[in-house]
Amino acid sequence: MIIDIHGHYTTAPAQLGEWRDLQIAFADGVADAPDPAALRISDDDIRATIEANQLKLMDERGSDLTVFSPRASFMAHHIGDLAVSETWARICNDLVARVSQLYPDRFLPGAMLPQSPGVDQKTTLAELDRAVNELGVVTVNINPDPSGGLWTAPALTDRSWYPIYEKLVEYELPAMIHVSTSCKPVFHTTGDHYLNADTTAFMQLLKGDLFRDFPDLKLVIPHGGGAAPYHWGRFRGLAMALRKPELEEHLLSNVFFDTCVYHQPGIDLLTSVIPADNILFASEMIGAVRDIDPRTGRHFDDTKRYVDATPHLDDAQRAAVFEGNARRVYPRLDRALAARGL
Repeated sequence: MIIDIHGHYTTAPAQLGEWRDLQIAFADGVADAPDPAALRISDDDIRATIEANQLKLMDERGSDLTVFSPRASFMAHHIGDLAVSETWARICNDLVARVSQLYPDRFLPGAMLPQSPGVDQKTTLAELDRAVNELGVVTVNINPDPSGGLWTAPALTDRSWYPIYEKLVEYELPAMIHVSTSCKPVFHTTGDHYLNADTTAFMQLLKGDLFRDFPDLKLVIPHGGGAAPYHWGRFRGLAMALRKPELEEHLLSNVFFDTCVYHQPGIDLLTSVIPADNILFASEMIGAVRDIDPRTGRHFDDTKRYVDATPHLDDAQRAAVFEGNARRVYPRLDRALAARGL
């Protein structure tokens, strides 16, 4: 199978964004709070947006299954208070779960958490429980910077995050470390804020000893790991200076990278530096980069062809990147497939 572990509902029906605009107006103090029951999205609305977009491209590009979560840039945890985030997370998680219910052979759901700047992370646990027990999610996205670019949150290794990690281990859920919209115009959301955050998350983990306390915790750093593969020597040297073990021992039993890297040299670098066991196939299709590369005549985010073409993976390693690693890192995904005889 070809399992894409990084998909977002970026093509959700327009009603979702319109309802969110009303909620933002409420958060800004210029309107009443919108009623979640007033948001009406039919199954046909969902089918129209999925079949013309994600499902069409999955069929064209040869991927079988996508782990699908709410649109990352829509999480925007810095907007409003905890109550706003709780309502918004519930709506978005329910919608993504409906996609997987309509297309159970092609999508498995992931969830966003109702984070809010400066609020105890324990407040996210009720929605995490619901997402697992009622919606059947196989992963969650954790925003390491709920402030949207101000970086007011403690490092991911801080004990304030431990209630989330304890639940993840209990539920055998990996988490993707994924920021949302930048509130600062100087930071382009997907161009530098996302990649800066990936690099920052990796360095936070390097500086700490989180996995001594959580040896079974699995974290995915998206977009190829930000600068980590490109500057692997720098990070190895910093680990030595900080008296940490070699990175393979210190982090790579618990930290994984995806293939949302949008050119062949980037995938070649990723696969030559990072062990194949730590790479998960992903495309984040219809996401940050949606155009066709004029040099190749193919979409930038058609990442399967880069993985197919790289000389740094043998057949067994390529199969692990496409399927085996996802089934190992995402136990609930593996069990869902096994239940279908796959």
